[in-house]
Amino acid sequence: MMGHDTELRRELRRYLIGFALALILTVVPFALVAWGALSFGTALSVIGISAILQGVVQLRFFLDIDLSTQKREDLHLILFTVLLLSIMAAGTIWIMASLANRMIA
Repeated sequence: MMGHDTELRRELRRYLIGFALALILTVVPFALVAWGALSFGTALSVIGISAILQGVVQLRFFLDIDLSTQKREDLHLILFTVLLLSIMAAGTIWIMASLANRMIA
């Protein structure tokens, strides 16, 4: 019974750490943009870095994906999915930009 309580506490602690990190990575860029504390390029960089870190936090703390051997297959599936979605998004943007150029010309 004691092992079960310890495991639950450990899991709850992981979720709370993940929640705190996700909250920080959401609030900090929002506050910087809302206050206008940074230039456009710097703010865009902070938002991009925070977004990447947010993804890592979500994968690590909530989806339990790390670099161990047994979890590596899950990570490969997620990365392949991201690749496919990126190709689809870039293709869509490319097609729409081409159509917009043809409408203007």
